[in-house]
Amino acid sequence: DEEEDYMSDLFIKQDIRPGLPMVRRVKEAIQKEEKQKEANEKNRQKSIKEEEKERRDLVLKSALGNENKGFALLQKMGYKSGQALGKSGEGIVEPIPLNIKTGLSGLGHEELKKRKAEEKLENYRQKLHMKKQANEQAADQFRIRFKTKQEERKMEGDLRKSQRACQQLDMQKDIDVPKETWFWIEPEEEDKKDEEDKEDECTSSDLSVSEKLHILTAYLREEHFYCIWCGTTYEDSEDLSSNCPGDSAADHD
Repeated sequence: DEEEDYMSDLFIKQDIRPGLPMVRRVKEAIQKEEKQKEANEKNRQKSIKEEEKERRDLVLKSALGNENKGFALLQKMGYKSGQALGKSGEGIVEPIPLNIKTGLSGLGHEELKKRKAEEKLENYRQKLHMKKQANEQAADQFRIRFKTKQEERKMEGDLRKSQRACQQLDMQKDIDVPKETWFWIEPEEEDKKDEEDKEDECTSSDLSVSEKLHILTAYLREEHFYCIWCGTTYEDSEDLSSNCPGDSAADHD
């Protein structure tokens, strides 16, 4: 259909009264546009690939006739159209489908893409596994640190308990000065000491809590026959060795 000339008499004679519904005009415009697209599609020249595909699909859909030499040989051997191949009919009925390569990639490109995808998936799985192992190690380290912190706090409590006991027992024997400055608990408000006292404090602070506890418990046992774990003062060293289980918390458990 030729395009309408808006200056022609035909266009002037069209019914353009105000009462004509707008929906009808829109519908007519859409139908005209669709017809134009269909005409353009019919007149469009197909590409070589599209023509080849159409011819190939047409041939593949049509059954083989007697003019085909292979099919003629099968018929001579007793084959009938639609019958399965093989002497006892256990073979295939439909021919093996063709896998037409239409892309520009070389041979083996699809296998390469598949292998790369598998490698990428394997790398992703390894990363997940490594991340899981790292999280488990971090959790184990946290548990170890937490347990160590708890043991340190318990040990500090045992040391303070030993310091109080040492101070009380020393005073009972009229010992005014502790053997080591850290054998007693230091008062909260203490006068400033001179430089020598500060040096002694630095020396004692080099010892760990575990070492201080071991030294102090040994002093209490030897000097006062007292076991911090039993909470008992024995009469002498013989009484202590025979009745006290040991010199550590583990021995008393």
